[in-house]
Amino acid sequence: MQLDLNAIAVFAIVAEERNFRAAADRLGVTRSAVSQTIRRMEESLGVALVRRTTRSVSLTEAGEQLHAEIAPAVGDIRAALDEATLLPGRPRGRLRLAVSSIAEHFLSGPYLAAFAEAHPEVALDITVTDEEFDIVAEGFDAGVRLGEVIEQDMIAVPVAGDERQLAVCAPSYRARFGVPSHPSELATHACIGWRPAPKSAPYRWEFAEAGKEFRVEVAPRITTNDMALMIRLAVAGSGITFGMEASFRPLIERGELVPVLEEFCPYFAGFYLYYPSRRNVAPKLRALIDHVQQRR
Repeated sequence: MQLDLNAIAVFAIVAEERNFRAAADRLGVTRSAVSQTIRRMEESLGVALVRRTTRSVSLTEAGEQLHAEIAPAVGDIRAALDEATLLPGRPRGRLRLAVSSIAEHFLSGPYLAAFAEAHPEVALDITVTDEEFDIVAEGFDAGVRLGEVIEQDMIAVPVAGDERQLAVCAPSYRARFGVPSHPSELATHACIGWRPAPKSAPYRWEFAEAGKEFRVEVAPRITTNDMALMIRLAVAGSGITFGMEASFRPLIERGELVPVLEEFCPYFAGFYLYYPSRRNVAPKLRALIDHVQQRR
């Protein structure tokens, strides 16, 4: 089969956007041109790559496999083109980041605002998500996650110091029901739990005792994927909740929440900015790496 690099580039953007109109806007062409390019590519390969509906586009199994195979190469080509076309040390262009919702330090307004002010030609495109996926295959330049879940083939730069998870409740809850003296007693308390997605099991709370880590599978009275809601419910006295200490710290300092089981909550390696190992790092990403290293 004849290699059509233009069609591959169009397919890669369709796979990232999952929308013909959005892909067309990025490419500066019509939606019809994008659709026709994908159709010709499918005819050439003899296999369907996308499923089209009136409202959305999704990849077939063959499309997902092809995208996973070409995404690293497309990313390398984009980075190389950035290096070739941008002036050295002049960051610009769209910088796509996938950031954990609990990376409080990185997501703080002043932290990102300072970067945006220092680099006005860089357009930050931040997706806040707790889903686990291949950032290269999905077209992201970098991500921010806890160090323990980052793939070993990635380059990781610490965003801040050590972190810890903490159980907390409102003073009103403590006054009415008391608090557990050991994580095993959580089963007798109202708990507010977190799950990353509707079909996922609630997150098991992680503790340590005498240097040994263990998890407690609580039966939450309320479960959600929204940390902000968990905090509001805890402040309202609905129960004990669990999450990153940084998320609770302002409320603890104001006396709206109190720590629970603190002696069973050890510190661990915190959040990292991570990105694929490439020979050429685009100036826009290099600028963010420098920003992170300067603000540790």
